[in-house]
Amino acid sequence: MVKSPFFPHPSMYNTIMNKLKIKIEIDEGLKDPEITIRCPEVNEEVARIQRMLSESAQGTSQIIFHKEDSEYFLPLDNILFFETEGGRIRAHTADDEFEAKYKLYELEERLPFYFLRISKSTILNTHKVYSINKNLAGASKVEFYGTYKTVYCSRNYYKALKEILMPHEEN
Repeated sequence: MVKSPFFPHPSMYNTIMNKLKIKIEIDEGLKDPEITIRCPEVNEEVARIQRMLSESAQGTSQIIFHKEDSEYFLPLDNILFFETEGGRIRAHTADDEFEAKYKLYELEERLPFYFLRISKSTILNTHKVYSINKNLAGASKVEFYGTYKTVYCSRNYYKALKEILMPHEEN
């Protein structure tokens, strides 16, 4: 499997690369590299590609986490999921939880592409997903590597989650 700094999650790389035509033009008159995205419409996938490229070029903005009177500067890769609880946003790691001073929709805009909303109240880190126990009648249970913590993916978001985790499998 080819790894790319532009597409750090292998399944996302495969999904995008199967649908994307890449063309590199050498223009000695350019001072800096320029990337243009040509598409029939701006949809979620195109927006995600743009966000991935921007993150790669600029780095993801830091999120400060809070617990009691302390501020924490955790790598986003340590976060399993964010959820709303009692009007607050909680960021969960494998063995702890912190408060994030953002609304869920603000986090969606700030987080790297491998974070995905899976319900009205939850955004998860797709790199940390261990298993999904599919429930046709309701929300599917999502488990993470190395922890007892779980979340539930609503039926409306299940297909998007499955596509990111296994882009070539039937849902």
